[in-house]
Amino acid sequence: MRRGSGILLHITSLPSSFGIGDLGPEAYRFVDFLADTGQCFWQILPLNPTDPGTGSSPYRSSSAFAGNPLLISPEILRDEGWVDPGDVENYQDPTPSKTNYPVIAGYKNRLFEKAFHRFRKSSEVNFEYKRFCAETSGWLPDFSLFHALHDFFQGKMWTEWPEEFKNRHPEALDKVGRELADSVEREKFLQFLFFSQWTALRKYCHEKGVHIIGDMPIYVAGDSTDIWSHPEFFKLDEHRNPLFVAGVPPDFFSATGQRWGDPVYNWDALRNSGYTWWLKRIEQNFRLADIVRIDHFRGFSGYWEIPAAEETAVNGRWVEGPGTDFFQVLLKRFPTLPLIAEDLGTITPDVRELIHQFGFPGMKVLLFAFDESMPRNPYIPHNHVRNSVVYTGTHDNNTVRGWLENEAGEGDKKRLFSYLGREVPSSEMPWEMIRMAMTSVADVAIIPIQDVLGLGQEGRMNRPSIALGNWEWRLEKEQLTEEIRRRLREITEISGRA
Repeated sequence: MRRGSGILLHITSLPSSFGIGDLGPEAYRFVDFLADTGQCFWQILPLNPTDPGTGSSPYRSSSAFAGNPLLISPEILRDEGWVDPGDVENYQDPTPSKTNYPVIAGYKNRLFEKAFHRFRKSSEVNFEYKRFCAETSGWLPDFSLFHALHDFFQGKMWTEWPEEFKNRHPEALDKVGRELADSVEREKFLQFLFFSQWTALRKYCHEKGVHIIGDMPIYVAGDSTDIWSHPEFFKLDEHRNPLFVAGVPPDFFSATGQRWGDPVYNWDALRNSGYTWWLKRIEQNFRLADIVRIDHFRGFSGYWEIPAAEETAVNGRWVEGPGTDFFQVLLKRFPTLPLIAEDLGTITPDVRELIHQFGFPGMKVLLFAFDESMPRNPYIPHNHVRNSVVYTGTHDNNTVRGWLENEAGEGDKKRLFSYLGREVPSSEMPWEMIRMAMTSVADVAIIPIQDVLGLGQEGRMNRPSIALGNWEWRLEKEQLTEEIRRRLREITEISGRA
């Protein structure tokens, strides 16, 4: 975590001719852009599989270990001989400015079928594939069978499957595994493709001096391989339905709080197991990224537990998390823990103490800095500390320009202009904020690419209060102009981050 800067851009938002950003040539071009402008970091969102049924959110996945097949590059499949050139070159992107997940899934699944058909002819001699399956034997068989069963039962949640499959009776799983062998093998093959392409891209990043900052949600989705295969690590009833779900209590922003619906952990059971599942999860994330941001870090200190029958978060309660014990165990397994603690919102002293004890950098978001508490606000630059990561905004925020034009109150604007020493039109504000972030004492500055481009709220990635229509924004090639490159390189060098 030396002094440096980087760009926040998820893989799905990369330019592409195939309806969604992927791990192909445009990802390599973006790494070149980062290197050319002096950036040290590329921050992404979780790489796990997404589901249109949950709004295609990367934070609600069917697996904490698997990769998202939608990110597999058709061009690399063509170049490696898995599909024919015509399968790739004849595709017309119906929505080039945004991602239409159902349409893209239909096209890529047809492409994957062709690749899998060709793969089956070579699988007996594909030693790289066999090695991949051996290295991922701790999670790949369960994941592949889970997805095959999910398709077989037409998308029903695993808690609605017949008893022998829901409760994982060995004889029933062995039998259905043989019956669905092709579907199981197809899922393994897609994971092989994803991780092969990701490993090559990450290697290229390192060659260019760029490090990946990954992202890991603290919870896993209820309809996931993880809970199906390890129900003992979650608070479930005798029918394996959640007894309690996660969320946050009522606050200034919501009178009823937020009910996320993800089952909460049985930390006693995890502790008794030596946190083995979490150790494997952390290890997997370090295989994907050089540094990992943990979303909702405060849940390790204390978490809001809501009875599953409640429709809102009002009647939840605070429950103590694993705290120091958990991270001491992690440190025995990993000599260093390159983690970033997402510590936004209301953070209590016990959470601060946990972050301080293990030296994790926290987050400073400039869009949160200009309220009535500005002089003592922890997000205002004069209160920043070195061991932190400063952002203009995150994937959950509006863009800087969108915030100024549509969300900032008159008081916020007045304080902002007073801090800058002059009034600034909204078209210039993104670069004023970028300069503020870059010149901060914080070791790392991360700028969403939308702010580099000066976009308004049309560039927003996610609206947490809205279930659908998120995660769709995409970068277009021509937006990364020479002027953008020059300006970003200049501020990066001036601020000592190149």
